[in-house]
Amino acid sequence: MRDVKELLFFMLSFIPWLLFLVIPIDSLSGLKLVIVICFSASVVFGFNGLKNGMILSWGTALFFIACILLVNVLNIIWVAENMAALSNGVLAGIVWISILVGRPFALQYARLEVPQERWNDPELVKGGFHISLFWGVMMTISAIISVVEKMVHTTSSFNFSLSLLMIGIGAGYTTLFKRKKRIQREKLKIVGMSSASIAD
Repeated sequence: MRDVKELLFFMLSFIPWLLFLVIPIDSLSGLKLVIVICFSASVVFGFNGLKNGMILSWGTALFFIACILLVNVLNIIWVAENMAALSNGVLAGIVWISILVGRPFALQYARLEVPQERWNDPELVKGGFHISLFWGVMMTISAIISVVEKMVHTTSSFNFSLSLLMIGIGAGYTTLFKRKKRIQREKLKIVGMSSASIAD
């Protein structure tokens, strides 16, 4: 149950991207509506992240604000026609930027789940970078797939399936990695308690 709660909290900032991926779009007016829905979701589901300065939450909200301006207001067709590739590319970019500025998005979320005295714990920091790097690779693959899909004119369902797969792999890996680290900490704690008992 703890793993599920942590994953749901972690995935909140991805909800706008998932909505953009799964809501059917069959016209320009439909795209404009979806953009507004996704921006609203970025504020509602990312409120806690926005309040705490999370790079992923702010990057998501700013992306959909830009989309409202470029598509809904200015009617720039090129942006509308390339939204799949742009959204995947921007999401990958947000993840990599968070790593490059030394504030990996996974570490930012991990710090919200632990006491402040543990924020600079070497294992926590290392794990945050590790998970963020994995997500960066997954999102980059998804972005490349979107660009290739646009170039070779494959079906949109192909891009949808693979993009969803990358997010699913990222979510699954995050859960397994955190569970593994938790088990390791518990084993070390037990060993430490046993050693202390022997010493007494």
